[in-house]
This record gives sequence, structure tokens and C-alpha cells, in this order.
Amino acid sequence: MTIRGDYFEQIYAFKDKQVIKVLTGLRRCGKSFLMEQFIEKLKSDGISESQIVFYRLDDIENEALLDYKTLYETVKSHLSDKMTYIFLDEIQLCPNFQKAVDSLFNKKNTDIYITGSNSDLLSGELASLLSGRYVTIDMQPFSFSEYLHERTENGLETQNLEQCYFDYVRYGSLPFTVQLKNNEQNINQYLNGVYNTILLKDISLRHQINDISNLETVIRFIFANTANICTSKKISDTLTSGGRKISQPTVENYMHYLEECFMVYKVGRYDIKGKEYLKTLSKYYIADTGLRNMLLGYRNIDIGHILETLVFLELKRRKYELYTGKIGELEIDFVAKTPKSIQYVQVSESVKNEETLERELKPFSKLSDSYPCFLITQDRTVNEDFNGVRHINAIDFLCGKELA
Repeated sequence: MTIRGDYFEQIYAFKDKQVIKVLTGLRRCGKSFLMEQFIEKLKSDGISESQIVFYRLDDIENEALLDYKTLYETVKSHLSDKMTYIFLDEIQLCPNFQKAVDSLFNKKNTDIYITGSNSDLLSGELASLLSGRYVTIDMQPFSFSEYLHERTENGLETQNLEQCYFDYVRYGSLPFTVQLKNNEQNINQYLNGVYNTILLKDISLRHQINDISNLETVIRFIFANTANICTSKKISDTLTSGGRKISQPTVENYMHYLEECFMVYKVGRYDIKGKEYLKTLSKYYIADTGLRNMLLGYRNIDIGHILETLVFLELKRRKYELYTGKIGELEIDFVAKTPKSIQYVQVSESVKNEETLERELKPFSKLSDSYPCFLITQDRTVNEDFNGVRHINAIDFLCGKELA
């Protein structure tokens, strides 16, 4: 499988540093494989196997380790005077795991790496045990560039970028799907397994939800409305009017659970003129289009919203802090912030239609600052610049072209 270079470099930079390395992200996005790659690197650097401890806590063979005291004692038995590299996969399955990790961290010559499929992995009272002692590396499924590389590794053609893009949209970006070589039945079977694991283990069991059908209804609604403004009230009202009564607080909880397990990302709004962050009318973006298509069926619609979702995910990979921009009554898809600058980004399937072009450019004309503005579309036969607004082809952007 493709080496996840950016993530590998991030984790390797903290090797032997006195912080706990925490890898988080959607199930099956590649966290375990990254650990395995890192272990192979350690071995190639001359680290002996006796210095490496690796336990998958979702493996039935390690069920006893779901007791934090047993986990601690088991790992401690491997420690020696030499540096010991400790890898604990899906750590959130062990209640009170922080106590075990904290105690191991306090031992001499330990270098600790943990993974989890929940963003609240280190929240709550127990997190105070590890406060200031860890760094988090958030992983996502394959970028389009990584996807293309993996296609090559699996003997699939990559010359037709347009077709590769449509396959990427249709089958999603979870690493293993590429190995299934566009076999839709096998891919959907695999994605259904991933989805059910998240639904049953990461959400229902963790939060003791009995009515899974209501939860699935909320998931379907948000998946169908990726890149749209979603509120708990809107979802509750829509589902209730359709005959499925569900309260607004329940919907709000479910939305938070989906964020927790990285199935969706919430993006808040920023008032550009007032320079303030708004608390209402957030947008939600799905983490993987393949899961959406498996659940809802593939439909060649909502192309613009899917493109906006993929642009969001790519901007997130590039470490931008992202908001939806509000300027008067108009909206800019993304206010993309870095510590040094801001970029404004609009996304549209096509702007060959003059009315569409005018609509997409209008919010930029209301800006009073001089930060760069970008228009990302699937067009290749339109201008590269519209009065200072730079046009970038979407596939070029997803292949790595910078906002510059």
C-alpha cells in the first residue's frame, strides 16, 4: 500500500520525543498501516523486535487488554533498559486507558504511539492525566494524489484523470477500496462492513443507543446534504413531517456522535465584515463519498456539492483552518486561514454559464481586504483570471496545485 508520506513524516518527527503520539481518524483510513510502516522503519534503523510492543485492541486475542490494569502490566513486562517503542491500536476500546498510558509514559525509555477512531479520545476528566503530554496527528483517507499512486500500484490506469476522478468520487478514498479494482459489488460489501462497525461499535454501543433506525435516518439525511447548511431543528422538523418523530436534542446528539467518529466534519461560519465567528448555520461535509454512495446509491447528481466536499477535505489535509464566509447576504464557500494569511475560495462545478460565473464572483467584489481569491471548478476552457480572482481546475488542485 502507498506510504502516507505526509503523515509518516509527522509521526517520525516526534520519534524518541517525550510526548505521546496520538493518531486519530475514520476507521480504515490507514492508521494501523501507518503504525506498521513506522515499525518497519524502526527495524530498518536497527531497532530490535524485543524493543517493539504492538497490540491491536480490536483483536479478540487481546480482549484481556481491555482492562487498563492488565494492559499496563502486560506492556510493562516488555520494558527494559533500552528504549521500548509501544504501539496500541484502537485504544479507545479500553475504558480508562489514559491511566495505563500515563503510567507507561512515566517509565524510563518508553516511546508511546496510540491510535483511535474517536475525536473525543482525549477529552473529559481522564484527559487531564495526559494534558500537555501528547501530540495529535489527524489522518484522513487517501487524497486524490495518493489514490492515483495506489491505482498504479494495483495495475489500474491513471492516464485518464477525468475517469480516475469519477472513480474516486464513486468508490471513495478508503485505502483498501483501491485494491478491489473498481469491483462495485465487492467495494460496497467492504464499505457496508466499515459503516456497520462505525454504526454499531463507535456510536450505538459507545453511547448506548437502542433505536438505531432513527440514528441511521439522521446519517442518511446528513450524507444526502453534504456541503449544505444543516441544523438539528431542520433535520428534526423534516424527519418528523415525514412520519419519523425525533426530537431536536436527540438529533443534535447524533450529529455530534458523527463528528466524534470522523464520519462528518462540521464547518462554522465567519462574518468577514464583522470579523466574528458565528454560532449558527454550520455546514457539514462527509469524510468519504464511497460511504455515501454505498448508503444512498450512486447518483450522478449533486456534482457541485460533492466537488465542494472534496475541496474541503483537500484544504483540511493542507492544514487550513476552515470556515464558511458570510459577507452581507452573500456567502463564500471557504475562508481558509493559516497563521500568516487568508485565502477566499469559491467552488463550482462549472462557470461557463455567464449567470453562474457572475453569481460565484459577486461575493469577492464585496471584500474590502486584499487577501487572494480563488475559484475552483471542473472547467478547463475558461479564463485563468477574472479581475484578480484566480481560476484553478479542480483536478489540478486535487493533484497538488497550490493556492498561490
